[in-house]
Amino acid sequence: MNKPTDINAVATVPLWIDGKAQPATTTRTAGVTNPATGRITRQVPLADGRDIDAAVGSALRAFPAWRDTPPLRRARILMRFRELLDAHRDELARLVTDEHGKTLSDAAGSVQRGIEVVEFATGIPHLLKGEHSEDVGTGVDTHSLRQPLGVCAGITPFNFPVMVPLWMFPVAIACGNTFVLKPSEKVPSASMRMAELFKEAGLPDGVFNVVHGDKAAVDALLHHPQVKAVSFVGSTPIAKYIYETCAKEGKRVQALGGAKNHAVVLADADLDFAADALIGAAYGSAGERCMAISAVVAVDSVADQLVAKLQAAAGKLNIGAGHDKAADMGPLITRAHRDRVAGYVDQGVAAGARLVLDGRGLKVHGHEDGFFIGASLFDHVRTDMSIYRDEIFGPVLVLLRVKSLDEAIALINANPYANGTAVFTRSGGAARRFEREIEVGMVGINVPIPVPIAYYSFGGWRNSLFGDQHVHGPEGVRFYTRGKVVTTRWPDDKAVPSGLNMPTLG
Repeated sequence: MNKPTDINAVATVPLWIDGKAQPATTTRTAGVTNPATGRITRQVPLADGRDIDAAVGSALRAFPAWRDTPPLRRARILMRFRELLDAHRDELARLVTDEHGKTLSDAAGSVQRGIEVVEFATGIPHLLKGEHSEDVGTGVDTHSLRQPLGVCAGITPFNFPVMVPLWMFPVAIACGNTFVLKPSEKVPSASMRMAELFKEAGLPDGVFNVVHGDKAAVDALLHHPQVKAVSFVGSTPIAKYIYETCAKEGKRVQALGGAKNHAVVLADADLDFAADALIGAAYGSAGERCMAISAVVAVDSVADQLVAKLQAAAGKLNIGAGHDKAADMGPLITRAHRDRVAGYVDQGVAAGARLVLDGRGLKVHGHEDGFFIGASLFDHVRTDMSIYRDEIFGPVLVLLRVKSLDEAIALINANPYANGTAVFTRSGGAARRFEREIEVGMVGINVPIPVPIAYYSFGGWRNSLFGDQHVHGPEGVRFYTRGKVVTTRWPDDKAVPSGLNMPTLG
């Protein structure tokens, strides 16, 4: 067994403020662990109010000049940033695997999805165009415009250290805002590398800042009077807290919460195709995705065949360190989370669900101290069981049996989460009915993880989203800007005073 690493013997990740790496003022730190080995690889400062003040102050000073920079010039910097991200995608993927544990191929895919949002943001000159109406009244014109908010903040989760931050800060910065990013303290390094690449692309100092920390840093951002908008992705309880806190502070907020994503499999579906898709959707990234399929709803007679196919495929998954090219699934983020997921398997057995495949107790040769758990599969699950009710956020797939599409739709619509869902069928009529009647923010038709492409927006309903606007895409542009309408008249010498009555333009 490996000896625990002395946290004082490893390097400390700095903050990024005023366009350069800087040490934190705080003396509190936490260890950053490689989940495949269980060893601390670096330490990260847990920023306090002084560090947050420094980052927000830097962003505030940079805002006037950046706001006044023409959108086309901003876009050119984003174009260079996009090229640098592409050139360093393998490096970024390795950083993700080092600190999160997911396989390199999965990490590389998430980097690519983040780069696509930067590509979308390079079109900001077009996206910020307003509208113009001539002669809304006699000699009166009206036009609209969208303007940046000021200093914006992003608080991002551990499971996508590149992709989720790229959902936020490129769009905000393209719109003319400045930005403070608080990534998860479990995965700090990718954000620091992106800050370096953004500076290399020509971004002025202070426009983008990175601080690390825990709840103290989050609260300092939420309560800071100069932070005008907050974007968050994480669990539902924290999303609700952030939404409520920002609302009280008068800030604009989008807070994306947890999920319990269902996939419905109808009797006419291609079962081999569906099973293969569900294996990737349930166990990819070890289930640590807010868009993971964690509940399968089998309709009518399809259940027994589907369970057999899922059991056979999941049982063949190769679980190992993320840097192992043969690995299909890596470890979980921490030992505590691994134990929590195993505890849910215990609860499912105790509640009477049939455990078809048990991932508990897995040991990976050469990585005995890693935070590994195998794929688990339950059948005959009921909606009152904790393995159905709760977001497990691990490689545990549960299967429920229903008799009809009506019953499947009602079951999903009754769930408090409404992030993503999918249906597998050959029937266009059934698919059309499903997409119209299902009360979920993102829907896949024979697509198990319907994460929208960059020029559409990402977001769920009910307890999966608190706020009015979704992330990236057109709604992201609207979130990071505010509208203004200008009514113009240039009177000549013969103009008549308007008087005290309510003005009309006809």
